[in-house]
Amino acid sequence: MKDLFVYHVVTEKPMCIGQHIVFDENHHNGVWKRVDEKFDIVCDIYNNPEKYKDIELEHHTSVALRELALEKVRVEKYPNYPSRMACLYVSKTLEEAEKWFDYFVILGRPTFQIVKLKVNGNMFYGDAEKCFDGKLSKKENLILAEKYWENKDCDETSIVEMLVDGDIEVVEIVKEL
Repeated sequence: MKDLFVYHVVTEKPMCIGQHIVFDENHHNGVWKRVDEKFDIVCDIYNNPEKYKDIELEHHTSVALRELALEKVRVEKYPNYPSRMACLYVSKTLEEAEKWFDYFVILGRPTFQIVKLKVNGNMFYGDAEKCFDGKLSKKENLILAEKYWENKDCDETSIVEMLVDGDIEVVEIVKEL
């Protein structure tokens, strides 16, 4: 793949020009860590769904159910797409990044910068509205995950999310708070 230039809203800790970030099967993001922490409860939910049928799932447990289903479908059917647990979430345009930046600031999420990145890796451009709350049913989660990755009906009204992996280099600090 040729180099791709994208924008990223920095929310964890500031980045610097020339910094490299690598995401691959050995280098994961924060989603992976949060999912890994919930792995045992996900297994228990799938093995004992009746135990959970009247319980509202905690947010990160619901996310883990979703992300594990998404990863299973991705590995089996879409292996060239970045893993949601080993990627950076970016914007195709500066205008999109500005909207995310403003949104994060309004939420009170620590927001430091918008950076321009050079990506040498894979990308997936999809509809964030197809992200779903994880269900007690593994089968239902896998069906919803398939709909996310097949990416049908993604248009200009969709909330777009772009996932990238590989070697990612910060080439410019566009905005700082």
